[in-house]
Amino acid sequence: MPKFDGSEGVVIELATASQWTKNYREHAKPDPARGMVVKGHFFGRQVLEQILSQEGCMGIRMYHAVDERGQRQMVLVGANADGEDMVEGTVVDGAKVCPPDCVQSALNG
Repeated sequence: MPKFDGSEGVVIELATASQWTKNYREHAKPDPARGMVVKGHFFGRQVLEQILSQEGCMGIRMYHAVDERGQRQMVLVGANADGEDMVEGTVVDGAKVCPPDCVQSALNG
């Protein structure tokens, strides 16, 4: 029996998401390499579609990571119906990090 069917995750209210991201910012420690709290990572549509278009991909798993400079990163990889990472396929980093690449929104106060 498959673990994942592609419907995982739920839509939440903006007020909830805003409170949760605020909670994170209030308790997060600054990234040692940047000297500030990393608020988010942006990945473009092309790379997300490249992961999702892999045969058998049910979604994307996101791993917190730290690179060789000590900077926080996000590593993305597809996951199949059995919940296994598709490590033989596309594995992604290279996000635009906020800050400095931020916009003002209810999610990054």
